[in-house]
Amino acid sequence: MAYEEFAKVYDQLINEDVNYDHIADRLKDLMEKHNVKHEDYLDLACGTGNVAIRMAKEFKNTYAVDLSEDMLRESYDKFKENRIKGKIICQDMTALSLNHKFDVISCVLDSTNYIIDSEDLEKYFKGVYDHLKDDGVFFFDINSYYKLTNILGNNIYIYNEEKVFYSWENVLEDDIVSMFLTFFVKDGDLYEKFEEEHFERAYKEEFIEEILERCEFRVLGKFNGYYDEAVSDESERVLYVVGKKAEV
Repeated sequence: MAYEEFAKVYDQLINEDVNYDHIADRLKDLMEKHNVKHEDYLDLACGTGNVAIRMAKEFKNTYAVDLSEDMLRESYDKFKENRIKGKIICQDMTALSLNHKFDVISCVLDSTNYIIDSEDLEKYFKGVYDHLKDDGVFFFDINSYYKLTNILGNNIYIYNEEKVFYSWENVLEDDIVSMFLTFFVKDGDLYEKFEEEHFERAYKEEFIEEILERCEFRVLGKFNGYYDEAVSDESERVLYVVGKKAEV
C-alpha cells in the first residue's frame, strides 16, 4: 500500500521542499477573507499531520483523515507532542463518513490528484459537500495539468543525502503519471531498500470545475499555489477555494 515505508522518511524528504507554515498562514488568511467560523476543522489526506497541527490551533475541534495507518501513526505522535486534541481517523476520502460537519475542510499537496477515477473524484467532492457546513469553505489544491504532463511526466529524478538515497522514475500515459520510487535508507552501517509506486492523474481545470458544479459547489477563488496570484498557463499548483451554492 502507498506510503507504508515512505511514512518513515516522509518528513525528512518533503520538509526541504514544502513550507507548511506558509500553507497554513495562507489558509488562515483566506478563512478570514471569507468570514469562516473557527469551530470545526477537517484535514483530508492529512499525511503525517504537518498542516493539521498548524491549523488545529485555530479551531475547537480538529479531525484528521488519511487512508494510511502508517501516516496516521506519525500524525498521532505530532498531535501528542504539540498537545493538540483531535480525532485521527483511517478512512478513504472518496467514501467519507464522519457524522460531523465542518467549517473548514482542507486537502492539500496534490492529494486530489491521487484520485485517478472520475467517478471516485465526484464521490470525493460529494462527500466533502455533505460534511461541509452551509457557510463553510473547502480548500484543496491540485498539481496542474501542465506540471504533471510537462514537468513530472516521463522524467527521472535522483535524491542523494547522507542517510537517504532515492530514485524517482515517472511514466506518463493517458493523463496518468505512474511514479516508481526506490529508496535506500541508512540503518547503522547498512542501507534498507524499499520501493513505492504512486499514481496521479492530470486534471484540467475545466474538468475539475465541471464536477464541482455538478456537486453544487461554487468556486470562491482560484490561485497560483499558495500565493495571492492568478493562475497562469505555467502554474504548477492550483489552489481552489470553494463553498456551497446559496439556496435560491
